[in-house]
Amino acid sequence: MSTQPIKQVLTIAGSDSGGGAGIQADIKAMSANGVFAMSVITAVTAQNTEEVTDVFELPTSIIASQIDAVFDDFDVVAVKTGMLSSTAIVEVVAKLLRPQKVENLVVDPVMISKTGHALLKPEAIEAMKTQLFPLALLVTPNIHEAQQLSGIEIKTLADARRAAKIIHKFGCKYVLIKGGHLPTERATDLLYDGNFFNVFKGEVIDTPHTHGTGCTFASAIAAHLARGKSVNEAVQTAKTYLTEALRHSLAIGHGTGPTNHFYFLQS
Repeated sequence: MSTQPIKQVLTIAGSDSGGGAGIQADIKAMSANGVFAMSVITAVTAQNTEEVTDVFELPTSIIASQIDAVFDDFDVVAVKTGMLSSTAIVEVVAKLLRPQKVENLVVDPVMISKTGHALLKPEAIEAMKTQLFPLALLVTPNIHEAQQLSGIEIKTLADARRAAKIIHKFGCKYVLIKGGHLPTERATDLLYDGNFFNVFKGEVIDTPHTHGTGCTFASAIAAHLARGKSVNEAVQTAKTYLTEALRHSLAIGHGTGPTNHFYFLQS
């Protein structure tokens, strides 16, 4: 019987039946980066590599019960949130996380699927900014999400800097704008701590199979924060991992295939 300690990380997100994004990607990424993953499911999506065909939000009572069950038993070192979809869900998650005083809360403000399906109701954006962001160590919007949160059209790295400053004012300690969709700076991510910017440049992997990259990146960051790395170190380590997961991405399904979370296990 092993008694080796392992850091425990919770993901609060929606389920992806295709396994490429959402809670499934979170658990894979966390496990691949050396932590024990626990999950709270907020919604069930009928989804594959081509489209999202249906979404069912879970009642807030069962979401609350899941959160309580995890915190009642486990030593949660970090939490990552993904798809929260509605104001009511954002509010219950924030309400239950607040007294836990989680130091390593990574908020990935999931708003739209890779195939274009809305995953966050417009009115929930304000609740996320006012209730969840102030609890967060790190918020990780992609370019589309950063535009929605800041009201700034982002076409350049300078635009991203302006957006990061606005998002930071919502109360989080760090903002990481994921630049995978930045026209002029592909594979470039921008981290802002309220005073300084840190630019993370990476190799551009030419693959159409990028399903779940945002979930994977944020979850890997949460894993390394739980293991004791600083925010800068966690972002860099997670970025290196994501690059390799993309390099070995999986051409499965008939649409945008997923990243390969366990590429290192394949000979």
